[in-house]
Amino acid sequence: MTYIVNDACIRCKYTDCVEVCPVDCFYEGENMLVIHPDECIDCGVCEPECPVEAIKPDTDPGMEEWVEFNRRYSESWPNITYRKDAPPDAESWEGVEGKLEAHFSPNPGG
Repeated sequence: MTYIVNDACIRCKYTDCVEVCPVDCFYEGENMLVIHPDECIDCGVCEPECPVEAIKPDTDPGMEEWVEFNRRYSESWPNITYRKDAPPDAESWEGVEGKLEAHFSPNPGG
């Protein structure tokens, strides 16, 4: 099992999860984070830290595509190991539907 980050993170990009990860398996894109599925140790400490519930176990229904999404981008984005401030408009993006199609950026963060 591993944990994944889904599209609820897009444009919110809270990094509370990064601060508690014992193995530093988060990677930062321009407007979201992902988890490297081969580095995650399935401890689950990150999941309750996400205020928008964007972190899910891969055993939840429909998560297979998110495992591959997280794998793909974690292999090209930089590792993030410390908490950063969320974007100033993060709260306004919470719960917005269709963010993957309309607002996802494949660009690395930093």
